[in-house]
Amino acid sequence: MTKAVLSLLLLSTLVTQAQQTNLLPRSRPQSDLLIAVLAPANDTSEPAGANGHSAKPAYPEAKPPADSKKKAPPKKDTDEIKRPTIESSMVGYIENAIVGSEVRIRFDAAFNDAFPDRAEFIYAKCGCYRNPGGGDPYAPGPGPGVPKYVNFQTLSFMGEYALHSRLSGFLQIPIRWLQPEGVIPPPNVTQAFPSSSGIGDVEAGMKFAVRASPNGYVTAQLKGYFPSGDPRRGLGTNHYSLEPSLLYYRKFSERFELEGELGGWLPVGGSAGVPTSSPSGFAGNIFFYGIGPSYRVIDGERFKLSPVIELVGWNVTGGDQTGTPTDASGTNIVNLKIGTRMSFLSKNSIYVGYGRALTSADWYDDIVRVEYRHAF
Repeated sequence: MTKAVLSLLLLSTLVTQAQQTNLLPRSRPQSDLLIAVLAPANDTSEPAGANGHSAKPAYPEAKPPADSKKKAPPKKDTDEIKRPTIESSMVGYIENAIVGSEVRIRFDAAFNDAFPDRAEFIYAKCGCYRNPGGGDPYAPGPGPGVPKYVNFQTLSFMGEYALHSRLSGFLQIPIRWLQPEGVIPPPNVTQAFPSSSGIGDVEAGMKFAVRASPNGYVTAQLKGYFPSGDPRRGLGTNHYSLEPSLLYYRKFSERFELEGELGGWLPVGGSAGVPTSSPSGFAGNIFFYGIGPSYRVIDGERFKLSPVIELVGWNVTGGDQTGTPTDASGTNIVNLKIGTRMSFLSKNSIYVGYGRALTSADWYDDIVRVEYRHAF
């Protein structure tokens, strides 16, 4: 009995000393502590440390609480990144609705324009009106002969810079070549209508994205035309013009897209009408529209190929033209454009397309366009 009491007193003393010196975790139960104290001294299953205890603790160290995991930072609004970039536009004739920064080089070759001065849209009122009896000595256009039709080519350089994710400005400088065919000269005139070339009417404007989402754009554009081309050589219209329009881009899937435009060409000033006493001028307002679906048949990381079909139309609501009839108002023109855009190395693309007039009235019978774009 005395030995048992002494053993208990010894055990109690050891427990108290262990707790005071933190030799054992406070959370260990006393039953385990008892086993550790009464264990045989010659047990060599685990190497002993310098203080007589096992170098390897009987229990693993407690893990930090589970709620110590770091919370993911809140996601930022990545709408700006997910929006289609400017090179996503596949069309070749319809204006690009996507706002961004790019440079573009474009070449057009148009054939058989029978009414090049219609509403003073391509060039100014025919210089044939300056002839004796023509009725307008101030007619600014090329002449004095009357061509059966003209062919023209335009090489234009355009740069667009995005001031903001929704706002951009652009400038386009064209160079034009003009060849009249089947010229009817007035009496005693040898040089009735010479071919010409030079700078055309410079264009500048701004785009503002009214709506910009990961799948589409609705963009308001305002373009201005400046009379920098020589009207007597058929290189310009001899008046300012404004062109407000609404542009549309919609991405329906990874491969299928639809683009469109709706707007008006509004001349500011212009030549006197026919006759010159007419209250309306030779230049007239023109309403235009277009729609163009495209489908990406090749969608690689480094190369993409997208055929595109565009239906583009104009309605001339006023103005005159040289020919029969002289009244250009009410003229409807519809063109079908078929082309392909090839995109490569992410920021570059080339468009090649052909257009054909579907109506008897036209700006040209045929047109060929080649274009290179580089986006920033």
